[in-house]
Amino acid sequence: MEPHIVEKNISDREAEVLFLIAREYTINEIATQLFISHHTAISHRKNMMQKWAVRNTAGLIRRGFELGVLTV
Repeated sequence: MEPHIVEKNISDREAEVLFLIAREYTINEIATQLFISHHTAISHRKNMMQKWAVRNTAGLIRRGFELGVLTV
């Protein structure tokens, strides 16, 4: 397994999606809330997962806290 470079920088829209995921919104609810398509919401989540080298949504939330993007 190759090491991944984790970049903290995510777009403002990705940060909004992450915030709503952390608050237990579904992808469909996120899409409705942000006036974007279901597929766009999924793409934002997927892009963050790739940037942060995580395998699932739980890892995405964990990394968000580790990097200080999400706070309690």
